[in-house]
Amino acid sequence: MAKWKNKKVGVLMGGFSREREISLKTGSAVLEALKRSGYNAAGIDCGADLMEVLGAENIDVAFIALHGPYGEDGCIQGVLEWLRIPYTGSGVLASALAMDKAVLNHLGRDLGLHIPKEIVFDCRYETLPAFLKRLHQEFGLAIRQPKSENVGFPVIVKPSREGSSINASIVRELSNLETAMTQALQSDCKVLVQEFISGKEITVAVLNGKALPSIEIVPKSGFYNFQSKYTQGATDYLLPARVSKVCLEKLRDISENVFRAIDCKGVARVDFIVNPVAEEPYFLEINTIPGMTETSLVPKAAAHAGISFEALCETILEGAGLQNSATNI
Repeated sequence: MAKWKNKKVGVLMGGFSREREISLKTGSAVLEALKRSGYNAAGIDCGADLMEVLGAENIDVAFIALHGPYGEDGCIQGVLEWLRIPYTGSGVLASALAMDKAVLNHLGRDLGLHIPKEIVFDCRYETLPAFLKRLHQEFGLAIRQPKSENVGFPVIVKPSREGSSINASIVRELSNLETAMTQALQSDCKVLVQEFISGKEITVAVLNGKALPSIEIVPKSGFYNFQSKYTQGATDYLLPARVSKVCLEKLRDISENVFRAIDCKGVARVDFIVNPVAEEPYFLEINTIPGMTETSLVPKAAAHAGISFEALCETILEGAGLQNSATNI
């Protein structure tokens, strides 16, 4: 333990994504926690001059606190592998898989997970008018009627590779679908149109392969979007989640299995919607670099398990290595 105590730790934060400000908050919180624990840590705002900065800082290990594209999708992980700098969290493959919801959902179905029905639009291969026509044919999109076999409205429209629910929306009427699609395309060329599952939103943090206590998320707006996530008082968090013991065990097992199946490392957070009648968890996504301010979801779960914020940051740091290398440092 404490193998990095006498080494220089670089906390990588900021970056280019739309989650830059959230990343700076995560990075600052981690940086201060490591300093309080006695580590020689420095904050590094990741910009276009990152390679030069890393060379100048001469760090021994990187604590990745970057959210979204370029930080959470395998890009920075690949850079650090090339530079032979050990880093926290998942490697290139797991990061890229977790970031791409469309690809991950294909894998998730092979793993036997319950995943909402969806259809994927990729603007590189199809026009939006052609997709909207195909949507009706393949997805069975129609205003929900009693005993209808169609998926019907509402649906969730979201970019495949984006975080913090940015440019995601609930669409309740056909007339609003094209606008939602256009908004999602601001983040990614791939967009998911997914059936809306009504139920309890529950998240499970996984630390070094073991699930922490589950948290039920109750946004006062009814939709856990960017504003609900980062506006003080906009969302209630219930810990543990209000589901049966059997359901809690199922959430734990699924979260740990997904973590291991895509080769995650360090900490990740798995999000679900739980059907309130059958208590069946529907898998939504896994976040390989979840928010890490002292009021974020993972620290909340860790605190409930008796792990302080400082101990959580230290545990993640101590697991750092070269994830894609044949010989780990």
